[in-house]
Amino acid sequence: MKYSKEAKPERAGGGGGAGARAVPVALMLLLLCGFSFYLGGIYSTGRTFTFSTTTTSIIPIVSTTKQEGSAIALAIAGHGNGNGDEEVEFSECPAEYQDYTPCTDPKRWRRYGNYRLSFMERHCPPPPERAVCLVPPPRGYKPPIRWPKSKDQCWYRNVPYDWINSQKSNQHWLRKDGDRFTFPGGGTMFPNGVGAYVDLMADLVPGMKDGSVRTALDTGCGVASWGGDLLARDILTVSLAPRDNHEAQVQFALERGIPAILGIISTQRLPIPSASMDMAHCSRCLIPWTEFGGLYLMEIQRVLRPGGFWVLSGPPINYENRWHGWNTTVEAQKADFDRLKKMLASMCFRLYNKKGDIAVWQKSLDAGCYDKLTPVTTPAKCDDSVDPDAAWYVPMRSCVTAPSPKSRAKALPKWPQRLGVAPERVSVVPGGSGSAMKHDDGKWKAATKHYKALLPALGSDKVRNVMDMSTVYGGFAASLVKDPVWVMNVVSSYGPNSLGVVYDRGLIGTNHDWCEAFSTYPRTYDLLHADGLFTAESHRCEMKFVLVEMDRILRPTGYAIIRDNPYFLDSVASIAKGMRWTCDKHDTENKENEKEKLLICHKQLWSPKKA
Repeated sequence: MKYSKEAKPERAGGGGGAGARAVPVALMLLLLCGFSFYLGGIYSTGRTFTFSTTTTSIIPIVSTTKQEGSAIALAIAGHGNGNGDEEVEFSECPAEYQDYTPCTDPKRWRRYGNYRLSFMERHCPPPPERAVCLVPPPRGYKPPIRWPKSKDQCWYRNVPYDWINSQKSNQHWLRKDGDRFTFPGGGTMFPNGVGAYVDLMADLVPGMKDGSVRTALDTGCGVASWGGDLLARDILTVSLAPRDNHEAQVQFALERGIPAILGIISTQRLPIPSASMDMAHCSRCLIPWTEFGGLYLMEIQRVLRPGGFWVLSGPPINYENRWHGWNTTVEAQKADFDRLKKMLASMCFRLYNKKGDIAVWQKSLDAGCYDKLTPVTTPAKCDDSVDPDAAWYVPMRSCVTAPSPKSRAKALPKWPQRLGVAPERVSVVPGGSGSAMKHDDGKWKAATKHYKALLPALGSDKVRNVMDMSTVYGGFAASLVKDPVWVMNVVSSYGPNSLGVVYDRGLIGTNHDWCEAFSTYPRTYDLLHADGLFTAESHRCEMKFVLVEMDRILRPTGYAIIRDNPYFLDSVASIAKGMRWTCDKHDTENKENEKEKLLICHKQLWSPKKA
């Protein structure tokens, strides 16, 4: 991401006297003060930025004006003129871009170091290297199988990857069956099926049955069968996997209609606030938990709630019976298990339950354990220099995050009651309060009713994967909780961080900066909802880049509901037409509000011109 330098002030004309020179000097001082304030605001976020010397970038766009005919023209990728008069048509990306993930692109991995697999983390291309084109669907792509059938099968041509099938079919991850993949629900550590595996886990963690456990994190998720099974148990899981040699794990999960996101526990914090997950899970995820001083365990400790559970299956659990299949020795596995137990105990976990291949630890609610830790103990206690909820390009810290006194003192209500109860964290959001959240819920309940009248697909089996691109409290997601959908709530990394409130309500989401590409594969969402996004980000993000990214992640035949100032909607409609979308403009549920309108767009299914 690059920012432009301020333009230099013009020189005062004529005269050349002291009075004439005083004006530009004063203006220069004023600009320098303002620029210093701007830099202070940026660097306080903890990110490092580079600055460009230009204010625009040049991208290839096909002109559709009569004067230009079909010739290729160069257009300035700015914010648009705001009147919607200019029509543009974006070129198609080459066929090899069908699974393009800009910020986790394997073609760019060699530029980054191998330390702790950090090359698999987010590394977004600078604007001059962005592919500003329309990502084509694979040959033979067709609308996904609808939920709930999609949980068990998907079209082969939509995710045409044979490597994972040939390598993992013996573990029953998935199986190629004619024109589709089927998902038997197997896994490395659950040969009897994911249902039996989760049944045993629920016996070990009774909170999985009574609504105490609602939000979960699955690290190294495979094709997300664990998260898929939990959906029927009213547990909402963020399935996490990097883009690696297991081709398109996250894409398989999303094609099935199961929440998932690209990510890896490496050097940066996960884009999730502290004390957000009721449970975290690793089933032979190959994360070296006891290496680097237990740094990866400390990240799990950060995101788990006090009283939350960490579930591990695979090495070194049940090493007494399993070691011979792990290419190791029983002595080495015993030593690793002992080291793991010691590390977890030092981080205020206790071994909660264990049976067969599954071990469960619980994060302590006891303040006395955390009070024993200091910045100089081993492990150290985190100081207050970095907000524990800050998670956008924030390096992981080798220290234990002590829960706040409020989070230890008051347990969250069980699901579904917690959805409507304002959590303690609402008070840390600027302007946040229980009444503000209640008002927000009422607003989105009315808005969603209006949306469904305009877009009947919403609430039907035509829409499964939904993203709210600019949420505050998760009110839009709360209004859809009874529909056959799940919602990825996105909270801006540059605004008030209310994502903790979203998780406390029993919903899921992530921090994100819409000047960059999202951590997902192409064609993974059925509906994108953007409330005031272009107004909020117009001073930072180029509209064309944001819309082309929306096109990348939206499924063909998917929808976008864009709620914004009419000034921006006119430009959006013009650009959307060039992306082969059809859009209609509507009033909001408040017809008298002239400052806010709706644009409901439908992405068309098109075939690439070139193989």
